[in-house]
Amino acid sequence: MTAYPDTATRLAGGRRTDIRSAVFAAVLWACLATACVFLLLVLAAILTEGLARFDLDLVANQPSKLNPETAGVQSAILGTLWVMGGTIVLALPLGIAAGVYLEEYADSTKWWNRLIELNIQNLVAVPTIIYGILTLAFVVRSPLSVGAVVLAGSVALALLILPVIIITTREALRAVPREIRDASLALGATEWQTTWRQVLPAAISGIATGSILALSRAIGEAAPLILVGATVFVTVNPDGVFDRYTVLPVQIFNLVSLPDVEFQELAWATILLLIIILLAMNGAAIWLRNRFQRRW
Repeated sequence: MTAYPDTATRLAGGRRTDIRSAVFAAVLWACLATACVFLLLVLAAILTEGLARFDLDLVANQPSKLNPETAGVQSAILGTLWVMGGTIVLALPLGIAAGVYLEEYADSTKWWNRLIELNIQNLVAVPTIIYGILTLAFVVRSPLSVGAVVLAGSVALALLILPVIIITTREALRAVPREIRDASLALGATEWQTTWRQVLPAAISGIATGSILALSRAIGEAAPLILVGATVFVTVNPDGVFDRYTVLPVQIFNLVSLPDVEFQELAWATILLLIIILLAMNGAAIWLRNRFQRRW
């Protein structure tokens, strides 16, 4: 006889739990739908405004204030490629090596290693303009004094994404089971051979995905590059890392400040081109993750 009230109480509690779960799921779906609606509105606006000027002149012609109807952004496209190439050379080897050291070799009980880890995590949240100021102070001006050239832009973006690459590399290495390391060492391999031949190949999908996403963030940045010389109206293509340059985000910044309608249309088309590049890079990251992902 006493079991009926307990059963009724449990059933009532279950219904309340189900109602709370349903409300929580509805709130999550509402948040997701809101974010998707805003994203779709932005993409629709970019497509509507950018398709009118998205033609061959966009990539084949140089910027021109005299002929805005046929002006393009060729110098900004090649400048972006040069800057991103330098960023890859500077950031990827250094970031991956630092992540491997901190995860595989560093003694986590030492205070200086914990201090380095804490500072790397904090650097992710530093405003991007700070990296531009640091590059301006130490690279563009003395002591290095390389000037406002491609190399300075690459250094600024490399500093920006270096903490992200280090953290994603560590997370990818941490996902490799400890048993693989123990088995390799038990078979007589050295620590270096274990890291190079077992751990790194197993973590390559995570490292590649994190690196591509970091580079995707860098290619859309304008704030640090404005301080290191990318604001100039460049109408020639850079031929090396010591040439003057501009990049796509900064070119968009310059175009939207011009009053003519033709420049506004060119700015929309440049935004569409940058969005396509970013989507391609994110797609490559997803493909790499799915292609080389290992489940343990």
